[in-house]
This record gives sequence, C-alpha cells and structure tokens, in this order.
Amino acid sequence: MLQIKVFSFSPLAENTYVLYNEHKEAAIFDPGCFTSDEFDELSAFISAQQLKPTHLLNTHCHFDHVFGEKQVAEKWGLTPQFHPLEQPVMAFAGMAAAKWNLPFDPYLGAYTPLADQQEITIGEDPLRVHLAPGHSPGHVFFHHEKQSFVIGGDILFRDSIGRTDLPGGNHQQLLTSIRERMYTLPPQTKVYPGHGPYTTIQYEMANNPFVQV
Repeated sequence: MLQIKVFSFSPLAENTYVLYNEHKEAAIFDPGCFTSDEFDELSAFISAQQLKPTHLLNTHCHFDHVFGEKQVAEKWGLTPQFHPLEQPVMAFAGMAAAKWNLPFDPYLGAYTPLADQQEITIGEDPLRVHLAPGHSPGHVFFHHEKQSFVIGGDILFRDSIGRTDLPGGNHQQLLTSIRERMYTLPPQTKVYPGHGPYTTIQYEMANNPFVQV
C-alpha cells in the first residue's frame, strides 16, 4: 500500500509528492523545491523515513514543477521520466523561470520517456500513465487504481482547471483531456493536483465551473 506525502514548495506553492510503500521504496513526483531549505526539507523527510527513491517522475516540465529536478536526480542517482513532448518544455524551463525573476539551475541531462498507458511500478504497486495534454503538450497523470487516486499535475484543481495561456497550451485540448481521461475514472477517485488541496472526480463533475460532463 502506498502512502502519500505532499510538500508545498516555491513562491508558486507547487505540490511535490513522495509516494512510498512498506518496503521503503519511493517515487518523487514534480520536485518543485526552489530554495536550499526546501530541498533540505525533502531530503530530511526521505532520510527520516529511511526511504530509497527509485523513480523521479514528472507530470509535466513547467519550471515550477522542476525547480529541484537536478538536485533530486544527482542526490539519489535518478534519471527523470516524462513524456517526450515535454522535452522542449524542460529545455526552456530555465529561460521561462528567469522571466518570472525565479532563476534556478535547470536539469539538462538525459531522461527516460513515458508513454500513454505505460505501467510504472513502485515495488509491487502499479501506476498507469495517462497522456492528458492541454496545460502543456505532453502532460500526463499517474493513476493508482487499487487505492483510487491520481497524481494529477496541473490538469484539474478543486473548483478550477490548469491554465492554457502558456506556450504549448490548448484550452479545448485540456477540456477534452479532463472529460475523456479524468472524468471517466471512478467517481471516488482522489485527485492530488500540482497546486492546492486534493479533490475528487465526483466533486469536480458536480461542481467544477470550468468543465462539465
């Protein structure tokens, strides 16, 4: 069974997630730690829980979700995994962040491509990769069917949706992704988003003002 730890990092209050099992195997999702103190907070939790990170996974590669990518990759010897359509987004992350006056040292190394419907395992726990573009070209989310949750990135928020005015964004594509990829999940599914509190598919289908069934 997976446990979920969430951190809120950077001036943009990005949610970084650590998923881990009873065998101390762990995956780090969207490391948004911007300051050294934030990276130390992430490291301290992993050390205190005696975790062994085995995966570095990205829903997408906007700069607020990869502030800590390089540090995480180097500290735990991990190769980032994201959809190939996000590679240009990752390459541009440093320049994009500078425009927000949030300079950082971006990750520019190798990556492992993710594919739609691919299965990732944390120990014996499978996560299904779903391609869901719109917020960014190669945005994915990760679904754990048995425990009914997704690590959703910036697709669907509580009472809101991801922005589509950044390079590579597409509003209609995002609405399609939500309706065809997220709203088709079981209603009780929890959505752990890239910003803000978790929500559920049932709640958003009934209340989200931006996208209805």
